[in-house]
Amino acid sequence: MSFKEFKFHPMIEAGINACGYTSPTPIQQQTIPPILAGNDILGLAQTGTGKTAAFVLPILQRLLDGPRKKIRALIVAPTRELAEQINENIIAMSAQTGLKSIVVYGGVGRNPQIQGLRSGAEIVVACPGRLLDLLREKGVSLSTVETLVLDEADHMFDKGFLPDIRRIVNQLPRKRQSLVFSATMPNEIRHLAEEILYKPVTVQINHTLPAPTISHALFQVGRPQKTELLIKLIVEQDMTSTVVFTRTKHKAKSLALQLQKAGHKAASLQGNLSQSNRQRAMDGFRDGTFSVLVATDIAARGIDVSGISHVINYDVPDTAETYTHRTGRTGRAEKSGMAITFADHDDLKMISQIERNLGKKMSRPMGLSSLPPSSDVTREQPSLRAAHKEAGPKSRNTSRSSAKSSRKKSAGFDFGINNNRKQL
Repeated sequence: MSFKEFKFHPMIEAGINACGYTSPTPIQQQTIPPILAGNDILGLAQTGTGKTAAFVLPILQRLLDGPRKKIRALIVAPTRELAEQINENIIAMSAQTGLKSIVVYGGVGRNPQIQGLRSGAEIVVACPGRLLDLLREKGVSLSTVETLVLDEADHMFDKGFLPDIRRIVNQLPRKRQSLVFSATMPNEIRHLAEEILYKPVTVQINHTLPAPTISHALFQVGRPQKTELLIKLIVEQDMTSTVVFTRTKHKAKSLALQLQKAGHKAASLQGNLSQSNRQRAMDGFRDGTFSVLVATDIAARGIDVSGISHVINYDVPDTAETYTHRTGRTGRAEKSGMAITFADHDDLKMISQIERNLGKKMSRPMGLSSLPPSSDVTREQPSLRAAHKEAGPKSRNTSRSSAKSSRKKSAGFDFGINNNRKQL
């Protein structure tokens, strides 16, 4: 299928070509036609499926007709990083249209944002808190909005934004088109969708499954050895652009500092950073100044960087769906990626849930060639590079002898760090 089948205006087609888009992704194929037809949408899709273009392109098509210099489309995002990403995509896709967008979020001065709104923008991309502040101060009016988009609605719930979203919706015209996109569908989001959507078209694109281009590997390792193993992986594997996930802001900060001391180009992305430092970390990760970005789940929601080679779960995620969100940072645009998880025996239950969701076992590579003797890694097992090359084992054996024979036949792996404990 080609984008030409959607019959976008030539100015929008120019933006599509400039962005290097060739054929639409599944979420784009299934949502663009009903959005163009004026339907409300409930879209369920994982990170990295192309949903931003799925709603931006038909919005641009609609805005080419009608008045200019009035706010006609409102896109609400849960984080500043995601809002910036969306706005950058809009600017790229609308370059030939003359349409203007502005991004609104807290942590920076509001006067430039107010001036930008008053100068006339057709599209506003906003985080809920700052948008509500401007509404209270009469700095912006939403009375002319024709299309509302809630992106990553489940994360709105995670951050406690649903009351703010309802207050914003109350400021909008009743007659409008509403589009809600979410990676998961907790009851709270389902109720919100029922409140604001009218006879929506529901599109679901394997929203709980990681992309098939991602290889999955698991290291069983005790907490004291995690940082040592991470450093060895970075040194010995081809990690050109890596996101490392931790559970807490403090750990993200301290781990990034440890990596820096070990000589690696690392930065942290976590909630305690100022907006300028967050932007510096993201810009540096995009342009290669930093090759490793250590992030928490909340901070990472805005990461949309092409070419991420590895995602490392330094801490096991709380849910299988969070695993999908994290690993979705790699393996995009049909490129291969690698997801590596560090786990100890306490993580057994969650690893089982993740593997059920994957529909297969993660590969269990056994150590690295230069790990010191003090670690519990046995060196006779296959390398992580081999696991990446032949991703997606269907089964594994639990004894060393059967693992050895299995390696001759397939890409299956057995592994153990702290071999005296039960294997994951």
